[in-house]
Parts: sequence; structure tokens; C-alpha cells
Amino acid sequence: MQIGIIGAAMAGLAAADQLVGGGHQVTLFDKGRGPGGRLSTRRIDDGPWHFDHGAPWFVARDEHFIAAMMDWEQRGVVARWPEAQGHHWVGVPGMNALIRHLVEGHDVRFGVQITSLLRSGDGWWLHDGAQAYGPYDAVVLAMPAEQSAVLAGMHDFDMARAAASVSSAPVWTGLYAFERAVDAPDVVAAHGGIDLALRNGAKPGRGGSETWVVHATSSWSSQHLELDRDAVAGLLLAEFSGLVGGPLPEPVFMQAHRWRFACPYEGQAAAESCLWNPQIQLGACGDWLGGSGVETAWLSGRALAAKMLDGPMLEDWRGRA
Repeated sequence: MQIGIIGAAMAGLAAADQLVGGGHQVTLFDKGRGPGGRLSTRRIDDGPWHFDHGAPWFVARDEHFIAAMMDWEQRGVVARWPEAQGHHWVGVPGMNALIRHLVEGHDVRFGVQITSLLRSGDGWWLHDGAQAYGPYDAVVLAMPAEQSAVLAGMHDFDMARAAASVSSAPVWTGLYAFERAVDAPDVVAAHGGIDLALRNGAKPGRGGSETWVVHATSSWSSQHLELDRDAVAGLLLAEFSGLVGGPLPEPVFMQAHRWRFACPYEGQAAAESCLWNPQIQLGACGDWLGGSGVETAWLSGRALAAKMLDGPMLEDWRGRA
């Protein structure tokens, strides 16, 4: 069967791996310019710096995710980061290395933002405002809750309502390169408007440049959500100075990135790990289902694929709509 997945980050790719392994043809669509999602790495064209400006790391607790992590470690795309003081892993040489690895072998259309779905007699059609893609026998929404609610709204009220009940916390992230070392530990947490600051250059495979990624708290980010990024970069730099308790070296580069849908607010994630409607063959997965984080997204995608492969949902319904 032909399956369209909207979202080519961890949840969507985990589902795609399982579905392709089950003998089906999968096409993924992602509005981003390249692999990453919230496991993104930004490289600065006019400088030697790069920054993991999405998730700072990921943690493995589930036995299946641990097994996958062991495999990825052997392939050289992830490594442990002991300095984070826990069972933390990072992509190597950037956080997006893992997504780049998972994308290999899949049919992924980057730079395509699907804005609506149409279900007709010959299958599902995905529209980006200028072009229609399809037909597909089944569609998977592997996106933040707010975006999933919009696309599911015309087709499955219960799925749309579940997604609409989850709100995502925004996060402003500051990216800084300094001319000399900042006098601080590699990981510093929770002070004022800052949730986490970390020396990005200290991660495995980064080359040791004095680069820092500073994540604001969701409350601080909400208060400053609509400011321009230059203003936010300056404000976060001042917060960072307060965090380390003294003046900072002169920054040679600074920039801010806004994650409008960074992660579900604590306690708001839907209880189920995935959602699947076999009657219309529409599903949803992501870390807004069952919790939050990279591991949760991966497990959600696999759980949805298992439901799709286990039932009669992939029988040919075209012509019956």
C-alpha cells in the first residue's frame, strides 16, 4: 500500500521504518529544509561554528530504544555525553546526525508544508497550497499537536479533539560563540529566565569551539514570544551573564531561534501512545502522545506502525469513499 507521512522527524521516521519493513511504500513530507526537526543542528556559513539548537540531548530508558541506541552508537551517529551527568546521548557530529541516518533509504520531500488533506474515492490527497500529492491508502500525522489538530479536524473529530487538548510550550533558544572560554561548567541549569545552558563545543565530535546554546524557560519564552530574534538574543545574553555570575567574553556570533511548539506542557500529553482510525486509515503519532521527548516520539511512531500492520486497516478501501 501507499502511505503518506506528514513529518520526517523522529516519530515519522520510526513509523516509516516499520511500515517499509512490513512491505509498504512510504513517502514522507516535511516543511523543513533538511533533516532535523527538533534534533536540529545549525551551521553558520560565515564562521566555523555549529549549534544544536533543538533538543540538547536524548535519554534512553525503554529496552527497545536502548537496543536501537546501541546500534546507532556502533554506526557512529550517536555517542554518550557523560558531562551531562546522566544517561544522556547526543548525535555525532551534530544532533541532526541521527535523523540524517534514519532518513537514508526513505522517500522524503523536504521543503513541503502540507496544509490540508482530502479523502476521495481514489485515496488520500495531500495539498501544500500549490500542489496535490497522492493518492495514498493511509496517512500518518507525525507533527506537533496543534498542527495535527488542524489537519485531522475535517476527518476525525475525536483525533482532532485529542490533539487540540494538548498545548505545546514555546522555547526561545540563544546561540552564542565567544572569543574565549566562558568560566562555567559545561552544563548549567535553571536560573531566572534560563532553563538550560550548555557548552555545545564540549559535546563529543564538536571540535571544542567555545559555542553555547541557551534555552529559555517556557514562561520567559511566552512573555517574549513575538519579539524579533535580535532583541531576544540580546536579552538572553544578559540572562546568561546573570546565570554564570559575572561578565561574559565578547561574543563573536549571536542569534536566537524560536521554537513555537517545542514540547507539550508538563502533564498535558495525551495518555495514548498513538491514535489510529482504521475506518478512514488516518493516524497520529509524536511526543504529544504518551509523554514528551525523543524516546517518546520514537516509541509513538513504532506503536502506530504496529497498529497499522496488525489489523485489516490496509485493505484497499479506494472506491468505497
